Amino acid sequence: MQKIRPDMDIGHNIQRLRRNANMTQDQVVAHLQLMGIEISKSTYAKLETNRMNIKVSELVALSKIFNADISEFFDGLL
Repeated sequence: MQKIRPDMDIGHNIQRLRRNANMTQDQVVAHLQLMGIEISKSTYAKLETNRMNIKVSELVALSKIFNADISEFFDGLL
């Protein structure tokens, strides 16, 4: 599966979208797990801090959880 490089710094946008959705990291992780994405809270935290590559499947799932367009994850980056 393709991964998006963390050097694109989308972690800040992931965090912003999560906060706009009034969700905690624990809540997001629970939703991801219910959607079949195997992820721990520590791994999710690494996504928000750009210490880990994000998988396309995770990005798609997050867009559904946050009710956000995929392009919103790239705000200010392209």
